[in-house]
Amino acid sequence: MSGASEDWTVLKASLVSTFPQLEDVEAGGALTMDLGSDGWLLELTQDGRVLCQYGMALEDVMTLLSDGTPEDLGTDEIAKQAKYYIQPAVSKYRAILLQSGFSEQTEMNEEYVAARFERTVDLTNPKAVQDLMSWCVQTIGVAR
Repeated sequence: MSGASEDWTVLKASLVSTFPQLEDVEAGGALTMDLGSDGWLLELTQDGRVLCQYGMALEDVMTLLSDGTPEDLGTDEIAKQAKYYIQPAVSKYRAILLQSGFSEQTEMNEEYVAARFERTVDLTNPKAVQDLMSWCVQTIGVAR
């Protein structure tokens, strides 16, 4: 067993008791959990990144635009509309996430658009990872 996967296994075991809602999406993949009911998602990756993200499925955007003619819009235009729809939720937390050392990216593919706030963590320091995840839960998950 390599050191990295051993660190990951130890970290996962220590986090599950604190965050029972953590899910292993794919075996050996990232751990994820919902941050409250607002649609924010927290993800911890095996390469040592904590992600707080908020997104919207392009299909949902097309439903919202159904009064118009979304079928006439290309994916780029629908993605722009999705970014418009997610802005209020993202802007509510952007400043505090950026001040706390997260960097912001926009992630887009054929299925969804998401604002992703990312911060690197040391997987060999479970306490620091747990503290950051707890901070995310308290900052985003509790505030409604």
